[in-house]
Amino acid sequence: MGKTVQEINTKIKSGKAVVLTAEEMSDYVETHGPAEAAKEVDVVTTGTFGPMCSSGMYINIGHTKPRIKLSGTCYMNEVPAYCGFAAIDIMLGCTSLPDDDPRNKNHPGEFRYGGGHVIQEFVAGKDIQLSATGYGTDCYPRKKLDSLINIKDVNEAILFNPRNAYQNYNVAVNTSGKTIHTYLGILKPKLGNAYYCSAGQLSPLLNDPYYRAIGIGTRIFLGGGTGYVVWNGTQHNPGVRRNQAGIPVEGAGTLAVMGDLKKMSPDWLVGVSLYGYGVSMAVGIGIPIPVLDEDVARTTGIRDSDIYAPVVDYSDAYPGRKSDTLGEVSYEELRSGKIHFQGKDIPTASLSSYLKAREIAETLKSWIQSGHFMLSDPVDTLPGPKSGVHFRPFRERTIK
Repeated sequence: MGKTVQEINTKIKSGKAVVLTAEEMSDYVETHGPAEAAKEVDVVTTGTFGPMCSSGMYINIGHTKPRIKLSGTCYMNEVPAYCGFAAIDIMLGCTSLPDDDPRNKNHPGEFRYGGGHVIQEFVAGKDIQLSATGYGTDCYPRKKLDSLINIKDVNEAILFNPRNAYQNYNVAVNTSGKTIHTYLGILKPKLGNAYYCSAGQLSPLLNDPYYRAIGIGTRIFLGGGTGYVVWNGTQHNPGVRRNQAGIPVEGAGTLAVMGDLKKMSPDWLVGVSLYGYGVSMAVGIGIPIPVLDEDVARTTGIRDSDIYAPVVDYSDAYPGRKSDTLGEVSYEELRSGKIHFQGKDIPTASLSSYLKAREIAETLKSWIQSGHFMLSDPVDTLPGPKSGVHFRPFRERTIK
């Protein structure tokens, strides 16, 4: 007999729920087996913290006097935002750059400030300079707005991230003879180093490979506050190749997430500058996985040694959108600080923080144990491997 989310929530309310982090669950399953773990453990907490470029916020600033319909240019601390919604709704993406940023004209560019930094400052309670224009109408006559705004004063401030928490990802290397600058870091020539970006055994979707527990409506730790999974993320690609344990061996599922920015923390939404590439934002996400049955216990008992990622050449295969991979390596190897690959030892580094991922999982565990965080039953599932959903690359067509 399995458990339901409602039964687990009852145990949480009574203070009797057994909650383990994903690391602790791996030890428990190894010692006691998945059947015993399914009986004894109620919730497994996961975490991840790293750059997630498909992230942003939208805000409603309130009506000015006289009223303005924001419909022209819009800048927050000189970073372009989008105002093509209703009169006073604004959206800012974390990769947006100031107009005067030289970008890679002097390669490699430094990308010191952008949307992710604005979001971090905004959630920290700092005043943000808003400069915007409208074309003027009978009902919205004002044409220009220059003002300081603060998160405490706007009507709504919502974090909305269309693609976060990638389920596995590439290990980036460089086989060329020159240094290259990528979103996965600076890659030295001739396999001089390797970068990866995943919390491995702590990562949410790697602990729920078939999306049985995580779905639309799942309540999560998001940016230091709470949020929800609202859809599958963009580029959700569940039908990729998987190993015998069902774990994808390349990028697969993704999540679209949303939450109240006013209740979040700048410690868990951090603007990031990627030298030679652009700006981004590191996002903290933690997802509780209800241990519904033995299968869930088994998948949450994975270790880094069970998870393999593809090694991809970012000097050729990746930019050329070729399907070639150079091989696969485990997260146990990656986290050791080096991989032995193609006859040489290659130093490794991660763009995501394992220590921060662990802190998220521990924080979420304490929230649940204290009864302040209840689980939500998903209202719908995410598309799985047999759904027919897959990521389609761009199809170029000639314009006549």
